[in-house]
Amino acid sequence: MLDTIKRAIIPVTAFALSILAIGLAFIDARWLLVLIATLPVVALGIYDRNQKTWTITRNYPVAGRVRWVFYKLRPYLRAYIVEDDLSGTPYSFDARNLVHARARGETDTHPFGTERDTSAHTYHWLMHSITPENDPDPAPRVHVGNDQTSKPYSASILNVSAMSFGSLSANAIQALNLGAAKGGYYHDTGEGGVSDHHAKHGGDLVWEIGSGYFGARTKDGNFDPEMFRDTAIRDQIKMTEIKLSQGAKPGHGGMLPGSKVTAEIARVRGVEQGKDCLSPRGHRAFSTPIEMLEFAAKMRDLSGGKPVGLKLCIGQPYEVFAMMKAILETGMKPEFIVVDGGEGGTGAAPLELSDWVGMPLTEGLILMRNALVGCGLKDDIKLVAGGKVYSGMGLAQNIALGADWCNAARAFMLSVGCLQSQRCHMDTCPTGVATQNAARQRGLIPEVQGPRSARFHQKTVEALVDMVAAAGLKHPSELEPHHMMHRTGPEAALPMDLIHAFLPKGILIDAPEDTLYADWWAAAQSSSFKPATDLVRRRAKSTEATAVI
Repeated sequence: MLDTIKRAIIPVTAFALSILAIGLAFIDARWLLVLIATLPVVALGIYDRNQKTWTITRNYPVAGRVRWVFYKLRPYLRAYIVEDDLSGTPYSFDARNLVHARARGETDTHPFGTERDTSAHTYHWLMHSITPENDPDPAPRVHVGNDQTSKPYSASILNVSAMSFGSLSANAIQALNLGAAKGGYYHDTGEGGVSDHHAKHGGDLVWEIGSGYFGARTKDGNFDPEMFRDTAIRDQIKMTEIKLSQGAKPGHGGMLPGSKVTAEIARVRGVEQGKDCLSPRGHRAFSTPIEMLEFAAKMRDLSGGKPVGLKLCIGQPYEVFAMMKAILETGMKPEFIVVDGGEGGTGAAPLELSDWVGMPLTEGLILMRNALVGCGLKDDIKLVAGGKVYSGMGLAQNIALGADWCNAARAFMLSVGCLQSQRCHMDTCPTGVATQNAARQRGLIPEVQGPRSARFHQKTVEALVDMVAAAGLKHPSELEPHHMMHRTGPEAALPMDLIHAFLPKGILIDAPEDTLYADWWAAAQSSSFKPATDLVRRRAKSTEATAVI
């Protein structure tokens, strides 16, 4: 009750003054002026509290309008005081405004030319064609499956990345899944299990299994095959995914503060209510590359033949090559691999891990692409990119570098009302997106925000299709590294295939010594994620100690 009064302090105060003015007006008619001034505030507060369109004013009647005023004035205030449109972090004002505009159905066109510094050393662009494609694929999709898949899946080019129930609110999960159902893309559950909120609107799901095995765990925290099977065979779940690590906190495990572990979340995850829910740093079910593939094959069988993927933020290159050697040796192939960039987001992580641990997406994506192509596996194993994707350009660049599709988390959070207030870990999210506080969740109406999420997806894919057509192509899969040009100096620019070494098909099998990865490849072992020690020492002493991507 006290929290409600605090959040509605302005209309509550106005109401009290109105009552006082009514009483005092019988003594002095001038008090009617106070009544005239306060009644509109009371009426506005009542309206804000009960409207269903805007999350902030629903949770903060009248006071939330102050934010709206500053939001409208922000372009002017920021230009003189704070920042420009492109310099904000983690997402700039320009990026957030693009997502919000597309989600709300507002125009996303921009007048008077680009505001980006096209002379900057970091500037990059898409190489268009003088003969653009007149009939590009308007809704590009990707077939997911190989010779080991009995229930393949057709994935959208853009999907909702892993965000758990617990990290996000029930209303946010419902909104995201409603958007997925309306937009024809999938919704990754995150490692927090499959809740009733994921199931309510029937949107396609990818069930992520992390090291905590939430939703499929025994009382002592081990993987429970029967629990997994009972959930994985649901029609709504189209694929499953093994989370090895995530970009924002690789090697750490998921973190959910005890304040967010409600009775419902505890039931869904199979943990104790009110206590911090921490995933182990690594998996108990396997410890070697071959065991990992056997675990993935077991998940495929238990799910009835649905695709199984691996998700990781890349660390040591020899670990990637160890996975490749295990796949070649056993013939067991995951249907997809998700590369999560070190710039990825999370609701809670130690700052040092977010800032300094984990390979950025571009480098990680190229390394994994080279590993798959160099081993002749790219046709059977799809590659997925995740890490700060929010625009058609982000999609185009990742696909040109080898991704088959992209996943986005924070962009979809923005589409359902997130304002980047960065209070995800405190359970005080003002928009109801990343909180378990029922009063704050009230501001987020799934039936309103879900269609906005779908609209953001639609408009972003349309932007990608426009770029693909400009390049003279029909489908995003035709994008290649040479379509992306990067400036490398004040007067020089090169396409991506000349900046980075992109391996030809099968070279890691036929002639690994001819590649930049020769030492890493030799260090990799299919039987262990540990390297051959002498080779690593030799690598460390060489002039090429830094990983060449």
